[in-house]
Amino acid sequence: MKQKHTVYISIGSNIDNKLKNCQNGITALTKPGLSFLKKQSPFYSTEPVDYKNQDWFINAVVKIQSVFDPYQLLSVIKSVQKDAGRISNPVRYGSRVLDLDILLYDDLVINLSGLVIPHPRMHKRRFVLKPICDIDPTVVHPVLKKDMRHLLDNLGDGQKIFEYR
Repeated sequence: MKQKHTVYISIGSNIDNKLKNCQNGITALTKPGLSFLKKQSPFYSTEPVDYKNQDWFINAVVKIQSVFDPYQLLSVIKSVQKDAGRISNPVRYGSRVLDLDILLYDDLVINLSGLVIPHPRMHKRRFVLKPICDIDPTVVHPVLKKDMRHLLDNLGDGQKIFEYR
């Protein structure tokens, strides 16, 4: 029997039907036999970070259980994004039809070209920390050794985020 891994993945979209893009991404990611959805945060409407001249995003975080190793999971994620219509954007942090990022994978720390876990900027992003805290605020960042609630509470002002209704 294959080992099951706990993985947190962020989902985002700011093109076309943003909510539907995110929902479809979650469905594709958690097809039977691939990975299994354990918990999902609410969806949030969030202002863009880094590159501001674009539409607001819809964001969420899911906790999944997966038999894939991190590299296999990254390959699945890239395939799901491509199937959703994601194309390479010349603007870094620009608009995306679907954006899926591995935030945490068990308590692994990986820092290789093309794959960095935990996500290198997750601790600076309210649109990541708030949804993770909705799922489990006691999850510990394996590098910073702080739980998600502490990281969110110490983030400071900025980065507008509203629960999507």
